[in-house]
Amino acid sequence: MAADLKNDGNTQHIGQAIQKLLKSYHLKSKFDEANLIASWEKLVGKIVARHTKRLQIRNKVLFVELDSPSLKNDLVLNKSRILEIFQKNSDQIYSMT
Repeated sequence: MAADLKNDGNTQHIGQAIQKLLKSYHLKSKFDEANLIASWEKLVGKIVARHTKRLQIRNKVLFVELDSPSLKNDLVLNKSRILEIFQKNSDQIYSMT
């Protein structure tokens, strides 16, 4: 069935079309932020997610409020590692819909 479809140059993958739409309406950054927040547990694990009181992104900066001072200290000490995890998984996060 897929072989019967001709590519006339006007077709594109649905993911590409959505990305273009988000970009044209200047919604891509908000969409990416929402996906990051929705993927928080997957990225940092259940323990950190369970102790997270609030996540907020302002001016492309992620603010995390935790209910555990020791966990906050751990996140501060492992900031570069967490950023690596975010960067490594960014394609997966942004492709979730």
